[in-house]
Amino acid sequence: MGHRDALLEGAKQCLTEKGYARTTARDIVAASGANLASIGYHYGSKEALLNEALIQANAEWGEALEKSMVYDADATAPPHEQFEAIWTKVIELFSGHRRLWAANFEAFTQIEHSPEIREALASGLQEARFGMGESLLARLAEGHDERAVRAVGSFFQALLTGVMAQWLIDPESAPTGQDLSYALLAITAGLREKEMSE
Repeated sequence: MGHRDALLEGAKQCLTEKGYARTTARDIVAASGANLASIGYHYGSKEALLNEALIQANAEWGEALEKSMVYDADATAPPHEQFEAIWTKVIELFSGHRRLWAANFEAFTQIEHSPEIREALASGLQEARFGMGESLLARLAEGHDERAVRAVGSFFQALLTGVMAQWLIDPESAPTGQDLSYALLAITAGLREKEMSE
């Protein structure tokens, strides 16, 4: 493994061990076995390296999430049961990546001061919206337009961020997949009832 890849792996390790804000260039060097000058040579700055590491770690988590959406939920089950199964798996995935999500929230606090972080996170968010929207819609219905993919992906991302925050703060009281499915059923039933009464 070359210095560039070693630095990236070291930065990912530091993100999970120390978090985004507390990781120093020396921490990354110690974790990677590379030298301090190689950070500037390969990435330009510690922040650029950490951003790349965060994007890559999130992409790896996203791949695990997509696999769970594609393979773990029973495609013949009713849609609300598929939704519950998917969210149960998502919440299970949180436990193995808790420190990664804490690092994400640390990075969120930096976006007002760093256009690079904002740009990196926005790019990952856009990709996640479409990936999750397509995966979820492919399970539930045939044929969907780009607007539906974006809307469903945005909804899923909003749920993901909110559930993640609750899970980080108070995992014992955070919603389960069953809670989220029940809430969605209650909302849609309420909307249908309102439409029929008008």
